[in-house]
Amino acid sequence: MELKTFIVEDNATIRENLIGTLEELASVVSLGWAEGQEEACAWFAHHPGEWDLAIVDLFLKQGSGLGVLEQCQQRGRDQRLIVLSNYATEDMRKRCADLGADAVFDKSNEIDALVDYCLALGERTR
Repeated sequence: MELKTFIVEDNATIRENLIGTLEELASVVSLGWAEGQEEACAWFAHHPGEWDLAIVDLFLKQGSGLGVLEQCQQRGRDQRLIVLSNYATEDMRKRCADLGADAVFDKSNEIDALVDYCLALGERTR
């Protein structure tokens, strides 16, 4: 089963590479993307039950990924929310978890772990 995924990432190169990698390796299908908090929150508000996985960066063109996490706190119990950021410090990981993130991955050295997470999530939804 493919994971219906929405990505919140303002860097076009990172976003395109991430989508390509996850579609190829982890049975992820991209529903779309947003570059800022307001745009992402509007998408989630209009598509509440239509996604399985959201991948959110912390630093965005407008607003913050933390605001997106807050918006998604009332998501369905089978929907997963993860953070992918270059700022994955221990304090930030805790703050993200407190806001409901299911996992936090560092862009610079945890992409393989992100792929593994998506593969495992895909297996559970079958």
